Amino acid sequence: MKPPKHILPVIVIAQFFCTSLWFAGNGVMTNLIAELEMGGSLGNITSAVQFGFILGTLLFALLTITDRFSPSKVFLWSAALGALSNLGIVWDGPGDTHILLSRFLTGLFLAGIYPVGMKIAADYFNKGLGKSLGYLVGALVLGTALPHFLKWLSAVFPWQYVIYATSALAVLGGLLMVILVPNGPYRKPSQHLNFTACFSVFKKKDFRAAALGYFGHMWELYTFWAFVPFLLGLHAEWQGHNLFRVSFWSFWVIAIGGLACVFGGYISQRKGTKRIAATSLFLSGICCLVSPLLLFYASTPIFIAFLLFWGMVVIADSPLFSTMVAQSAPVEIKGTTLTIVNCIGFAITIVSLQVISALQDVIPAQYLFTVLALGPILGLWGLFRK
Repeated sequence: MKPPKHILPVIVIAQFFCTSLWFAGNGVMTNLIAELEMGGSLGNITSAVQFGFILGTLLFALLTITDRFSPSKVFLWSAALGALSNLGIVWDGPGDTHILLSRFLTGLFLAGIYPVGMKIAADYFNKGLGKSLGYLVGALVLGTALPHFLKWLSAVFPWQYVIYATSALAVLGGLLMVILVPNGPYRKPSQHLNFTACFSVFKKKDFRAAALGYFGHMWELYTFWAFVPFLLGLHAEWQGHNLFRVSFWSFWVIAIGGLACVFGGYISQRKGTKRIAATSLFLSGICCLVSPLLLFYASTPIFIAFLLFWGMVVIADSPLFSTMVAQSAPVEIKGTTLTIVNCIGFAITIVSLQVISALQDVIPAQYLFTVLALGPILGLWGLFRK
């Protein structure tokens, strides 16, 4: 059964609108520090979102919410509550506390957006899932990059408009999903609570291999995204000139990964999902290892080109790993398994973010991001071990 033509575009647009909530705090980070005298670091701001997402996905997985209730309705409620939480940044509060709480709650409700969007796509697209999830994760990438683009425009508009815009887009995305995307033909709802379903599935060898590859990928991904502005600024400082439009280039370094996701999804249909995922993971690991050379010794155009390439390969494997996870999971708990893998993966991002933040005062800056290569190395080991 072929789904209606509007289904995938609506899912992609809704996911794009809603995931713009993810890095909204990072996009206005400098303004928060300057105007609100906020002392929290970039790592803490990002980790607050990740921690909320981890707790949310754990609750969703344990309660099998996505498999027991209509995914589109779960998506709508999560989008609305996430938008409200996002607005907490612009409210008056006691110092850093209300900002961190706002980002935590935003992450909590993003648990009902990102993995649920993948579940909805899997309910419609039994064949060609890699290509479909390529579009979907591409939307996540663009949504993640959007606040940086809006921040670039904040030279004209106040920074609070970034928060207002991302919250409004999230509500619109939730409404589009619930109105235009009903339950898919391949959905098989779970009839009861199963608190062990999300963990027992790891006994399956093919599922475990896909999950381990995904975990290695996640060690690198969000730390790289969070520190893209830092990398650009560090390079500009070393070169002795003002690298203009850091937010503009941060947007493009992250956003170009969306095209890589789509491109990788199409190639995987011919070359194989596992093969393309492994190739992307390998290339991103190489980028980690050679980053010291290009960070301080490459010219600015070459360094930006390197970051754009890194931005592509660091995310191109994500929809492919999710495809492998979904295809190796029992159909009645497909949403739950996608959610628990996201939960563990994002828990790993918190460790990675905090490790890099802590190492900033310990090792020379040019070697800082070689630590991220541990993720691709371990991910490839998990993917191919016998």
